[in-house]
Amino acid sequence: MAESVKITFLGGLGDIGRNCAVIECGGEVLLLDCGVLFPDEDMPGADFVLPDLEYLRDRADRIVGCICTHGHEDHIGALSHALDWLSFPIYASPFTLGLIRHRLEERGVVDRTTLIPIGDHHRVPIGSFDCEFIPVTHSVPSGLISAIRTPQGVILHSSDFKLDLNPVDGRRTDLARIGAIAHDEGVRLLLCDSTNSEIPGSSRSESEVGEVLRGVFAAHPDQRLIVAAFASHIHRVQQVADGAVGSGRKVATLGLSMKRNFALARELGLLRLPDHAVIDVSEAERYPPGQVCVVATGSQGETRSALAMAATGDSRWIDIGANDTVVLSSSPIPGNEARVARMINNLVRRGADVVHSGQLEVHTSGHGKQDELRTLHTVADPEYFVPVHGESRHLAAHAALATEMGMPSDRVILARDGEQVELSDRGLANRGQVTSGDYYYVSGRLIESGRELFGERFILGGQGVVNVVVVVSRAEGRLLARPAFESKGWVGADRVSDLEQAGADEVAVAVAKHLASGEADGLERVVRRAAGQFVNHNTGRRPVIVPVVIEL
Repeated sequence: MAESVKITFLGGLGDIGRNCAVIECGGEVLLLDCGVLFPDEDMPGADFVLPDLEYLRDRADRIVGCICTHGHEDHIGALSHALDWLSFPIYASPFTLGLIRHRLEERGVVDRTTLIPIGDHHRVPIGSFDCEFIPVTHSVPSGLISAIRTPQGVILHSSDFKLDLNPVDGRRTDLARIGAIAHDEGVRLLLCDSTNSEIPGSSRSESEVGEVLRGVFAAHPDQRLIVAAFASHIHRVQQVADGAVGSGRKVATLGLSMKRNFALARELGLLRLPDHAVIDVSEAERYPPGQVCVVATGSQGETRSALAMAATGDSRWIDIGANDTVVLSSSPIPGNEARVARMINNLVRRGADVVHSGQLEVHTSGHGKQDELRTLHTVADPEYFVPVHGESRHLAAHAALATEMGMPSDRVILARDGEQVELSDRGLANRGQVTSGDYYYVSGRLIESGRELFGERFILGGQGVVNVVVVVSRAEGRLLARPAFESKGWVGADRVSDLEQAGADEVAVAVAKHLASGEADGLERVVRRAAGQFVNHNTGRRPVIVPVVIEL
């Protein structure tokens, strides 16, 4: 009997983010991506969310490496935190490694790993895993499909992918190589991107966006063009640069990540434009508007992003006005719609014209839709299938698509974060939950788990906080000072003083009554109840009540 292979999903199955899977065989552990999830409105105060890396603590000395399939933060962003207490080599394309290196240097953990470059069609051993890397088209350069050979056969991981027949860099998803592996060896298990599994048809080619962008340049010959895109989307940046240079414009970058990625891509030959066409953003105001194009971060309206700050007049580099046309070359990520709309309103108030994906097709997805998924399934012809990378509805739609194509339902497994599947001579089985599945939130320097904290923050943000400090002498059974009743965010300044005075009086009465009763315990509870009842009765609000009892 061949040794079984276990795959544990530490993130990415239920959310679009924090992608991380663990492949175990023969006492060795291979990581497949290690990314973050960006918090939504239900996670106030969180910077981002990590995979459930606790699972790796007991296996730290068995990790033989981490394959990073491409350079998006939801696939590489957690590496710097994992390397705080683990050490393992990282395998990725040179561009992806460049993005990773910067993050690791920022956190001071680059010495805890070895960065090993891999490329198209490379086949390298990682521990006892025989890994082959196949080019794939996505919205970031140098993405790689992984064919991982194990005692149980080939595990094929699609990475994030689309089937673009006319990619900007000419680098297509290599279906022929996948077909050859399927024919010669067979694909035992397919792990495949599910992001667009609900959407019929195929994604538009990235090259088609370039045609639309060139039309925008032609329609605004006398205005400065400011094009916002994801900093990692070098193919989009290339098309913006082509449109700018073709219309006689200079190109400047706005935003630290855009500047950094722009330089890295040029250094690696992934972004091509002449030196004379590139200027620093500090020089942009010196040129007539029709001679400048600024490519910027902030297409999602992030609060401190370059474009969002420019939209409110807070940019140190550019002053947006009536001579500007701003192009949002992306679609709002679900949950960001209100933030993007607010930024657009701010831009319009400053006099700028705004072009976005709701008006023109200035964006296309980097993920394959149903027809592309069907093609990959047909070419790979897997024996077993687990949909990955998606919310629950995306995973379910992808599973349904596979069975509609004729795959037996007992060979399609819907797994969730924290679950483990095992591939053995008997087939593929879901072993159920093997990790807590908890979210681990990064907030500043801290990593915390559990959602209770966010409940308190919602109350604080919406209702405020009331602090009540009581000083008593237990021996004498009396208050030693008038209670201090202080609040933040509870009521407006015109009423707060009178209410705080009245609240202190009410708490004092309740405390005196409790002390007179001779009861030894429960004073904190009495203070909380008295303050809470007063607050609710007088304002109908429910702020956080923080009682502090000092006994002397």
